[in-house]
Amino acid sequence: MAILHPFRALRPVPEKAAEVACVPYDVVSTEEARALAEGKPLSFLHVIRPEIDLPRGTDEHDDAVYAKGAENLRAYARSPYAVQEDTPALYVYRLIMDGQAQTGLFGCVAVADYDDDTILKHEKTRPDKEDDRTRHILTQRAHAEPVMLTFRDDAAVGRLLDAAQDRTPLYDLTADDGVRHTLWKVEDPAPFVEAFRQVDRLYVADGHHRCKAASRAAETFRREGTHLPEAEFFPAVLFPMGQMRILPYNRIIRRLPGSPAAFLRQLGERFEVEPTTDPVPDRKGVVCLYLDGRWHRLVLPPTRRATVADRLDVGRLSEFILEPMLGITNPRTDPNIDFVGGIRGTAELERLVDSGKAQMAVSMYPTAIEELVAVSDAGLLMPPKSTWFEPKLRSGLLVHLFDDL
Repeated sequence: MAILHPFRALRPVPEKAAEVACVPYDVVSTEEARALAEGKPLSFLHVIRPEIDLPRGTDEHDDAVYAKGAENLRAYARSPYAVQEDTPALYVYRLIMDGQAQTGLFGCVAVADYDDDTILKHEKTRPDKEDDRTRHILTQRAHAEPVMLTFRDDAAVGRLLDAAQDRTPLYDLTADDGVRHTLWKVEDPAPFVEAFRQVDRLYVADGHHRCKAASRAAETFRREGTHLPEAEFFPAVLFPMGQMRILPYNRIIRRLPGSPAAFLRQLGERFEVEPTTDPVPDRKGVVCLYLDGRWHRLVLPPTRRATVADRLDVGRLSEFILEPMLGITNPRTDPNIDFVGGIRGTAELERLVDSGKAQMAVSMYPTAIEELVAVSDAGLLMPPKSTWFEPKLRSGLLVHLFDDL
């Protein structure tokens, strides 16, 4: 049974929503965030990437960064451009990308559900990223951004989502990337709360570090004896699985053992490899490799290992190429591998190799949502960077405060 918690959102006044809304913190670097926020004083990047308001070269983990984020959030909350709801509410959030709609419910979920695996994970978190987001939560006394969760399609929830969209939206804006974001306020949250009591499991789609940070922050407040009931919940947008869109999460290898041509010959001795003009794999079990100035199609053998996670293409890539041929046994920490979100396309892979920043790129077939669920249900973890969900939520539209600012 999933606990759904309405909350008193801090949000922009409608006429300023487009100026406030921004990309999530983890899809841009500091310099990219600085460029996006230039000339945009209301951009929520000033809250979630506050190092952009400090001198260049400031470490993003410096004490001043966390203090600046809290200062910027307070200033925004007290400005004429933001309002806080008088009563707790829920919201329906629809994204439209390339003509395809994805509609979910924006509310808070319980830290307790995350801790007891009612909310299931599929990715191992990194302590340094946990520490960073936890400090932001503790300093701001707020969850500035939602996570993305998914659940098995449910007819009752679907009917409620459809009905909510018959009203006038609170926000309706199209971002710079062409994605349309529309939010409706749910006047009566009770039917949604009751419907989600029948949902036995939720799955983390995007935002593992924010989930873990929410859990750690709540535990810290408890340990310190700080009574903040709202810290026991964190914001999420919950989408039916049937609407989720997963793009591939591609890889680059910075240095090969020997020349690219020699490595390609080694691959040909072990696998079915052929030149191709199409850099996008056509099915599961196929990867496309860019090296020595050309694309090549490679068929991965079936796994010889035991679990559902091993059957993923990213698992098979590790088993047959990364580990035995490149010595990459821990992709989370090995500096010889890096990851490129599918939204950047295969042209970005070519650019990285052609510029000399990498010697080989790997174009992956996307992981299916059913594979994510199977791994999560088995209590297992996927290899790092197995999924890239699109479209991304916009940050700053609804903020979860622990107390009034």
